[in-house]
Amino acid sequence: MKVEGIMDKKKLLWVDDEIDLLRSHIIFLSEKGYDVDTAMNGADAVSAVKEKTYDLIFLDEMMAGMGGIETLGQIKEINQSIPVVMITKSEEETLMDDAIGGKISDYLTKPVNPSQVLLVCKKILEGKKISGQYAAKDYLQDFNQISQALTTNMDFAEWIDIYLKMVNWDVELDQYSEMGLRQTLNDQRKEANKEFSKFVEQNYRHWINSTGNIDTPTLTTEITEKYVLNHVKNENTSVFYFVLDCLRLDQWLLMEKHLHDFFKIEKDYYYAILPTATPYARNALFSGLYPSEIEKYYPELWTGKDDDENSMNKYEKELLQLLLNRKKINLRNELKYIKIIDPEVGRNFEQNILSYKNNHFTAIVVNFLDMIAHGRSDSDILKEIAPDEAAYRSLTNSWFTHSSLIGTFKSIAKMENAKVVITTDHGSIRSLRGAKVLGDREASTNLRFKYGRNLKVDEKHAIYIKNPAEYKLPKRGVTINYIIAKEDFYFVYPTDYHKFLSHYRDTFQHGGISLEEMILPVITMEPK
Repeated sequence: MKVEGIMDKKKLLWVDDEIDLLRSHIIFLSEKGYDVDTAMNGADAVSAVKEKTYDLIFLDEMMAGMGGIETLGQIKEINQSIPVVMITKSEEETLMDDAIGGKISDYLTKPVNPSQVLLVCKKILEGKKISGQYAAKDYLQDFNQISQALTTNMDFAEWIDIYLKMVNWDVELDQYSEMGLRQTLNDQRKEANKEFSKFVEQNYRHWINSTGNIDTPTLTTEITEKYVLNHVKNENTSVFYFVLDCLRLDQWLLMEKHLHDFFKIEKDYYYAILPTATPYARNALFSGLYPSEIEKYYPELWTGKDDDENSMNKYEKELLQLLLNRKKINLRNELKYIKIIDPEVGRNFEQNILSYKNNHFTAIVVNFLDMIAHGRSDSDILKEIAPDEAAYRSLTNSWFTHSSLIGTFKSIAKMENAKVVITTDHGSIRSLRGAKVLGDREASTNLRFKYGRNLKVDEKHAIYIKNPAEYKLPKRGVTINYIIAKEDFYFVYPTDYHKFLSHYRDTFQHGGISLEEMILPVITMEPK
């Protein structure tokens, strides 16, 4: 049986050839609840570490016989993970380097005082617990503020602020899984998406017909002109425009941490158009036009089926060039467009990136995150690796740190007069609830939006669009209507209902209305 206060004590080892002079420190630490052993030389310290497991070691640098540095080496051979605090007579730069490099956890300069020693103990042994307690306190304050805000009539900017708070807490709580706050945050996000879906349903048609007004958010169709073409107009700049398909804000926050040493980074946020799906949103992003406008003005560039993203997005370069033509922007050389659809293409682009340094405007679509989202739906292994949002973020972080994309960014950071703009066409949401939908056999197969004849679905689960023109969507026929899923619902037909309900539950999908799919980052980076 575990005895509170005895088994819980942290075990320390203090190594010093003048240990008798430190008895007051030993007694002080014992009174604070630590179990402290002592050793008067390096050899005894190494023997003690072989026999017992210690949580922390204080090690004198200058000792007779085996010195502190040699003792440290032998201790690390026995237990690489044990934290060691070096105690020295002078703040030598090599000790600072060793601390930064992880060989030692910290160092103290003689003469040490009890408060210094206690602070180091708390920082190393209880730092995460104490930080977690403060994080929990801060989160509960924000939780109450967010809950209160959800009962008010917020505008689009306030919704962005609410989402940013929740995403930042998502990332923060990844470090404190033992605090038990994750489910509270998930429940609050579910409630937020319910209110956000109502907000979008009430306001979306006004937004798309009032672009540029003060009471409307920046939408997909404005992004390229507002954030990219202003840089392109500078003839001396090389602009790299990256579109990371299916990028969520929480994923970007992890990726961004790896780029701060190379770039000055500015962030802004915008709202994706509906449906939040590649055939609609990415074409709108590159063309600066709504889907119905593309179909009207460039019918030859609006072809294919929504179920086949490759067929619907064959003309992204052409749509981008047409936008440049409409804005009367002449490039000093030809527009370059690259679509990275597999690792080999990404590696080739990274290896040849210097050949683009004199290019005026280069647009790059990176499909890897979208492939992870789709692949997870069909792969039990990926579901095991990334069972929830926290693990999904971790998977994204692991990919990015080993990807050709980060290597590409680092190479661009060495270029003169380079500008990098990064955004996405839509995010994704972990879909957890099925919504039964009726329709004819010609209806599209997408899980978060559909178009077809005689579509029927519970209005609590989806927006029903009888007149596509009101949403600036292609008509596709006189009797065609659309449905767009709200919150975390996904559409399932009655045929084999339970089979497909189970198959698609807990998959990352896009096309519908949620904070994760609609509120998106747009990032501008300039090499340092």
